Amino acid sequence: MSASTRKRRWLTICAISASAALVATPAGAAAGKAKRPFGARTLAQLAAEREQSVGAMSPKLKADDDGNEADEIAEGADQYAEARTSPGIVAPGAYGAAWSSLTKLTSTGGSWRDISDLPYNSDDSRYRDIDSNSSGGSGNVTGRMAAMAADDDGYVYAGSAGGGVWRSKRGGGHWKPISDKLPSQSTGTLALDGAGRLWLGTGEANTNADAYLGSGVYVLSHPHHGTFSTRSRVGGDELESTTIRQLRFGGSKVWAATSEGVWSHSTKTLTGAWKLEFTPNPDYLPGGSKAHDDSAAYKNITNDIAIDPKDPSKVILAVGWRSGDDYNGFYAKDSRGAWTRITSGFGDLPTDADNVGTVTFARAADGSRYYAIDQSPEQMASNPDSGLMGIYSAASPFGPWTKVADYKQLAADGSALTSSGYMPGVQAWYNQFLTVDPNDPKHVYAGLEEVYESKDGGSTWSTVGPYWNFGFSCWSIDPAKQSGDCNQTTHSDQHGVAIGRYHGKSFVYVGNDGGVYKRPLNGSQDSSGHAADWTSLNDGTIDTLQYYSVGVGKDLDHGGVSVTGGLQDNGQSVLRSNDTVMGSNFGGDGGDTLTDPANGCNIAEEYVYLSVQVTQNCAVNDGSWTTDPSKATSYNVAPADNATSEARFIAPLATDAKDSNTWIAGGRHIWVQTHGYAIRSGSEWKSVYDLGAGRTATAVASSGGKVYAAWCGPCNNQGFARGISVGNADGTGWHDITLPATGTVPNRYLSGFAVDPKNADHVFLAVNGFSRHWTEGPGAGVGHVFESTDGGTTWKDVSANLPDVPTDSALVTPNGGLAVATDLGVVYRAPGHTKWQRVGSLPAVAVLQLKLSPDGRTLYAATHGRGIYTINVRDCD
Repeated sequence: MSASTRKRRWLTICAISASAALVATPAGAAAGKAKRPFGARTLAQLAAEREQSVGAMSPKLKADDDGNEADEIAEGADQYAEARTSPGIVAPGAYGAAWSSLTKLTSTGGSWRDISDLPYNSDDSRYRDIDSNSSGGSGNVTGRMAAMAADDDGYVYAGSAGGGVWRSKRGGGHWKPISDKLPSQSTGTLALDGAGRLWLGTGEANTNADAYLGSGVYVLSHPHHGTFSTRSRVGGDELESTTIRQLRFGGSKVWAATSEGVWSHSTKTLTGAWKLEFTPNPDYLPGGSKAHDDSAAYKNITNDIAIDPKDPSKVILAVGWRSGDDYNGFYAKDSRGAWTRITSGFGDLPTDADNVGTVTFARAADGSRYYAIDQSPEQMASNPDSGLMGIYSAASPFGPWTKVADYKQLAADGSALTSSGYMPGVQAWYNQFLTVDPNDPKHVYAGLEEVYESKDGGSTWSTVGPYWNFGFSCWSIDPAKQSGDCNQTTHSDQHGVAIGRYHGKSFVYVGNDGGVYKRPLNGSQDSSGHAADWTSLNDGTIDTLQYYSVGVGKDLDHGGVSVTGGLQDNGQSVLRSNDTVMGSNFGGDGGDTLTDPANGCNIAEEYVYLSVQVTQNCAVNDGSWTTDPSKATSYNVAPADNATSEARFIAPLATDAKDSNTWIAGGRHIWVQTHGYAIRSGSEWKSVYDLGAGRTATAVASSGGKVYAAWCGPCNNQGFARGISVGNADGTGWHDITLPATGTVPNRYLSGFAVDPKNADHVFLAVNGFSRHWTEGPGAGVGHVFESTDGGTTWKDVSANLPDVPTDSALVTPNGGLAVATDLGVVYRAPGHTKWQRVGSLPAVAVLQLKLSPDGRTLYAATHGRGIYTINVRDCD
C-alpha cells in the first residue's frame, strides 16, 4: 500500500487487570451485547476515492492487505491479552506484587542509556519509499499521549500511555519526566485543581490492549517543581488495579471515573479511603461473588462525571462499556439519594443502553454551557463508517441536550476521512477529547481521529487537525517539502487536550498517538479549514516511544551501527550512527524487525499476520516511485499464512543464529526462506511443518538449522492449549514435544526461545502470564523461565527468585549468561549462577525484546513506552 493510504495501526482494545503494568481481558469475552467493533473498513475504498494531485499516481492497495482494520483492531486486542491472561483470569494486584519483588532484587552494575532520546521525524524526506507514511504531515512524533494539562504560567504536563508523566516549563518542549518513582507509568488522566495542584490518575482508560492498569491517584502540590512519589498517593489502595478515565472537581470533592465504578474523595484531606459512590454491578468487583467471571472487567466501567458548579450536589454519571451492556447509561441521584438511570428529558442525547458507550463531558468556565461526545455500541456494531453517535450541547448537564454534530457533518467539514468504511468517529471508543475556551463558551475543541474546532457552539466545525494530508490537493511527496504545500497537521488518534498560556498567549495542547502538539487557541486556518499553525512539541527530550522490537546492524556508510525498531502506530524507526534525527522508513504499526548484523540497511519489517516488507537500502527513497514504480526499493514478501490469516496478529519472525540468510516465520505453518534480504516474493518461503488446524506459532528460533517453534491453539481462555514443535530448517525431523496439560512447563503462553550459540540442543524458554498464584485457570503452573539440554525433549524450571511477572523474550549473552525481558524491566542470570539480578533501574516499563550489537558487547532493550535503551553486557556481570 502506498504512503498515502497506509496507516496500518492496530489500536487494540481490551480491559486490563493488573497493578503496575499490563494484563488484559480478551475483547471476545466482553459482556452483554459486546461484539467485535466496526464492520469492514476498507482502505482500498479510501484510496480509490482520493485521487492525488496531477502528475502523481493514485495510491494503490497491495493485494495481500485487505485494509480491514476493524478485524485487526479486535484481533490485536484478543491476542495481546491472551498472552498475559490465558488460560484463566488474573487476579488484581499481580503486577504490584511483581514490582515489589523486582525492586528487592540485587542490581547488576552499569546503567541504561536511552538512545532514542532525539527527534523522530515521521516525515523524514530520506525515507519516502512505497511503504512509508512520510509526507503525511505529522512531523516529529513520540509515543501515545493519553492526557494533557496546562496552566497560565507556561507549564505543560503530558501523561503518556506507558512512559509516565512529563513536564515542560516553556510552553512545551524541553521535557523532564516527573513520575519515574511510581509503580505505574501508565496515565489515565491529568487535572489541575483550583489550588494549582496537579492530580494524576494512573491506568490508561482507552480500553486498548497495550493499555496498562494503574496504582491509584497521586497529587503533586507544587507541580512547577518536584516529582510524584508513592507518598503522594490519595487515599488507600482502593483504586489499585484500575484504569482512571477522568478526575472531576466539585465543591470540596474530587470524583474519579474508573473501570471499577465512580469514587470520590475530599480534596482538603488526602488521607483516608476513597468512597465508592456508584457501581452498576458490585458483584463483579474484587471480592464480589462474581469477581472471577470472564466478563468481570467489563461490568463496572465508568467514563465521566458532569458536576453542576452552581450546586456540586447535582451530578451526572456517564457509565458504560463501549461494546455495550445492559447497565450502560446516564445516572443521577433521585429524591431518596439513590443513583438511578436517566430515561427521559435528555433531549437528543440518547439514554438507552444500546446507544450510550464511551462518553466525554466538557464544561464552559462560567458554567453556561456543557458539551458531550457519545460513542454508540449499536453504531459501532452495525455501522462500518463510524461508531460516533454525536457531539451534543446543553445549558445544564441535566439537559435537554441538542446534537450539534454527527460523523457525516464532520466528514464534510474538511476531514481527511470521507470514504465509506473509514469516517470520523470510526474509533470513537478509543479517540475522544473535549475542551472549551475558558473565555468563550461557544469556542470548542473536539478530538476523535482528528481535531475539530467550532467557534459558534457547534453550529459549524472545521477539521483543524486532519488525520493526515494525503489526498488533499495541497499534498505532494516532494522531498524538498514536508507535505507539499499543506500545513503541518497533528498525528492521528486524539486522547488528551488542555488550554494554557505562555508569555501572555493562549494555546491549545493536544495529545495523541504521536505525542504532543500545540497551536494558538484562536489560530489561523487555510481555505479548507485546516489549521495553519500546528507545532510539534516532540523535540526528542520526551521519549515515550512504544517499541515492540529492535534490530541492530553495522552502518557501512558511516561506521558504528544502525538501529531499527517497530512501534505502536509510529511505523518503524531507523537511527543511523551519524543521525541527529531518527527517520521512519516504514509506516503504520511496526511489529517484529530483522536487521542484518553485517549491514544495518538490510531490514525486514513485519506488519500484522506475517505481512513482511524487506529493503536493502534502509528504504531510502525520494518518492520517485509515484511516477516510476520501478524505483520502489521495498518489497512485500509475506508467506502464505498472511493471505489466509492463519498467523498471530503479531507473528514470530527470526533469523538463524548461524546464518542470517535463513529466516524462520511462524503462522499455522513454520516457514523457511534461505535468500535472506535478497528475497523479493512471498513465494520464496517454504512450509517445513504444519502445526495443525487451529494452531498458530507464538515463538520461533533457529541455530545451525535446528528450529524451535512454540504454538497455542486454542489461544484464548476457553480451552487454551500450548505446545512445542522441533525440526530442521530443511524440513526434516519435525515432531511435537510432549508437554502434559500440567507439569514442568505451565499451560500458559510460550513467548520466546533463547538458543545457546555453542550448542543448539541447549535452549531456554520464556513463559508469559502469571503463575497459578494469580491466574485461575487450568494448568497455569508456576515459573517463567525453563531450560532444556536435550533439544526441548525435557525441561527444568530455572525461575528461582525471578519475580512472578510475564516474560516476553530471552537472550543468551556471549559469556553464557541469560538476559530476560519482562513486563517490568530486564533481569539477568550470570553464568554458573542460579539467582537472578535486576539489570539497571528502568522505570516500571515493559521490555518486549532484547537484541545484541553485532560485536556482542551491547545489549539493546525495546521498551513499550520509554524508547530503546542500551547497556554494556560486561556491566551485567
